[in-house]
Amino acid sequence: VNCDVEELPSLPGFKLTVTAKLKGQTGVEMEALTAVSIGLLTIYDMAKAIDKSMVINHVRLESKSGGKSGDFTRTDS
Repeated sequence: VNCDVEELPSLPGFKLTVTAKLKGQTGVEMEALTAVSIGLLTIYDMAKAIDKSMVINHVRLESKSGGKSGDFTRTDS
């Protein structure tokens, strides 16, 4: 599994995007969602001294292509 992580400060907060690629027919969504979750938890850990009331939300699949279930692109915001 190859993963690329992109952190985008979008005050107030962060947007963390992970792109995961896999050669095979199994889904890679869980690996991407796990990578985002770990990245956001790492940011929380580093910033908790400043603000313990931070909230991690909107961890979601935006799009995928290939695999048994085919392509998916989120249509809601």
